[in-house]
Amino acid sequence: YGKTAQNAISAMSYLAQVYDGGRTRLSSRDIAAQRKIAQPLVAKILVILSQADLISGAPGPRGGYWLSKAPDAIALIDIVDLFERAEDRLQCPFGPDWCGNGAPCPLHDKLSELSEQFTCFLEGTRLDVFAGQ
Repeated sequence: YGKTAQNAISAMSYLAQVYDGGRTRLSSRDIAAQRKIAQPLVAKILVILSQADLISGAPGPRGGYWLSKAPDAIALIDIVDLFERAEDRLQCPFGPDWCGNGAPCPLHDKLSELSEQFTCFLEGTRLDVFAGQ
């Protein structure tokens, strides 16, 4: 998956680490500093995650962001799918017009297998693996 999806997982993993039902709230600056990601990028990612109801947020001095659901209720696929399409994860090295338009490339079967394994990994891995880290 791409860099933005990686950064989103990184931000969400930190929210999972401190998850306590929403009592602990982190600013985009807190998350950015902890995960060493640019704060403006974290802020943009948090907006998308909030629009998808994966996180909640509140403004003001006691505001910040927290997970909307328990970490075991959020799979990595829920995050990754917000930032990229499944078909863009592994692409044919011969270009987008090769596989599916005639004979498949020599790597087609292996790439399809890897793509399926990766999707299963994203679907089966939940944020609770980061809790208490």
